[in-house]
Amino acid sequence: MGKSKLYQDQLKSFDQNVFYSLDKAISILKEMAHVKFDEMVDISFKLGIDPKQSDQMIRGALSLPHGIGKDVRVIVIATDNAADEAKAAGADEVGFDELLDKIKGGWLDFDTMIATPMAMQKVRTLGRVLGPRGLMPNPKTGTVTDNPSAAVREAKAGRVEYRSDKTGCVHAYVGKVSFAADALKENATTLTNALLRARPAGAKGTYVVSCTISSTMSPGIKVDTKEFIRG
Repeated sequence: MGKSKLYQDQLKSFDQNVFYSLDKAISILKEMAHVKFDEMVDISFKLGIDPKQSDQMIRGALSLPHGIGKDVRVIVIATDNAADEAKAAGADEVGFDELLDKIKGGWLDFDTMIATPMAMQKVRTLGRVLGPRGLMPNPKTGTVTDNPSAAVREAKAGRVEYRSDKTGCVHAYVGKVSFAADALKENATTLTNALLRARPAGAKGTYVVSCTISSTMSPGIKVDTKEFIRG
């Protein structure tokens, strides 16, 4: 399938063989032509890990200093006071059996699911539905918690989850094209530092193999990792 005229024009904005500084890559991304909606900005890393080894899987979550500019739909599986507090904190949907049944019926109109530890016994029955979509709550990302109200506020404020896929790559949003360049850089650097701290003990050789930054509809721009990554 051929690339659009816009995509071809965007490719002319930079040299595909050059590894740019993060500042320059962001500048190119912001200055190139874009579609009419405010596109999300995605940063992607190829990591030197063995995805087949469970102890080398990368997964976590963090709040970016400038958020991601996206309205995050959050649901909470909880009962009693925890449910009331989560609703007050801004959760879009809160419930237990009835909400789980709704998901079993095919409803997946949410970005993040938060659950109390007590609720996880039933949530795990939806593993085949939630797991492949990256929606299964996990203590490592703070989405299994006895304090769901705090988790809701963090998610709504721009908390992003990241995880390595079966090829050893990590993708995450760091904002929108309309963000100031400094804000995009700070968000991207914050995510990068989190990935560096998450380096598995078993990972050998070069940890961050490559990095690219792109918008929803644009080609990826190669980033020179040497300026903000060691190893």
